[in-house]
Amino acid sequence: MDDGTAQVASLKTLALDYESRSFHSAMAVHADCFEWLGRLPENTLHAVVTDPPYGVKEYNFDQLEKKDNGNGGIWRIPPSFDGHVRSPLPRFTALDRKERDSVDRFFYEWGKQVIHALRPGGHIFLASNSFLSQLVFGALVRSGLEFRGEFIRLVRTLRGGDRPKNAEEEFPNVCSMPRGCYEPWGIFRKPLPAKMTVAECLRTYQTGGLRRLEDGNPFNDVVVSERTPKRERDVANHPSIKPQSLMRQVVRASLPLGEGVIADPFMGSGSTVAAAEALGLQCVGIERYQDYFDMACAAIPGLAKADIRSFVARESELESQLHLL
Repeated sequence: MDDGTAQVASLKTLALDYESRSFHSAMAVHADCFEWLGRLPENTLHAVVTDPPYGVKEYNFDQLEKKDNGNGGIWRIPPSFDGHVRSPLPRFTALDRKERDSVDRFFYEWGKQVIHALRPGGHIFLASNSFLSQLVFGALVRSGLEFRGEFIRLVRTLRGGDRPKNAEEEFPNVCSMPRGCYEPWGIFRKPLPAKMTVAECLRTYQTGGLRRLEDGNPFNDVVVSERTPKRERDVANHPSIKPQSLMRQVVRASLPLGEGVIADPFMGSGSTVAAAEALGLQCVGIERYQDYFDMACAAIPGLAKADIRSFVARESELESQLHLL
């Protein structure tokens, strides 16, 4: 049995009795992540890397259908300029107090399930946005997770920067929110057992820290990123797909010793699973919606083969400029 076959065989037990699809070193599972996390034996997972939907209305299937049919729904349609037609974007500011309370409860309960399934010292990398991060991060801390900071994905988006709705001409020099130029990712850790050091945790659970970069430098809390290139969006037509050039950095950092199981409880497009697959790391992605599960299963092999060398070269140059500031 080669290493790849052995990795998949060891992951198969994590599929439990759900529908699943195996790849070389990773696996996709069609399940509700709350149920799946709760059914795992305690201290199973080494890390979690995920981009949750936050339960926002834009990702409900009735709203997705309206968007696809051109009816808009509650999606924010960005202004058309420079001759290009742009896709609708989530409008997180549409959440009212009741919905924000629902988001808070969702992540508090989710954090409890993650604590059960994650090994002591295991890290969580969770994508967020500047508008909701304070709400989501606070709920996860109340669930019992340690907040270990965040890393900032520097990326230019079309979110924010709008003039007041229906009063653009009246207030031409006003924007209701700043234009988004970064994406905050929360970094959390399941607490270490009392008096256990990081070194002892690494020896016992293979967790507790983050993996250094290939050149020996620490993982940075500012990451220069590209927007997801069209060639990857063509592989997986998901509204929030993250680029492989970013996700391969994150999944690598999440396993300090380069071994163990990463989980993405909100698999979506499969970009986390594909990044792990590209690096030969064990990963299991969980997706509750059949359409997205089928999409991810079809997309993961192609995303795993995505060539990111051109961006990596540009990234090195941009980071060198950043260090000079």
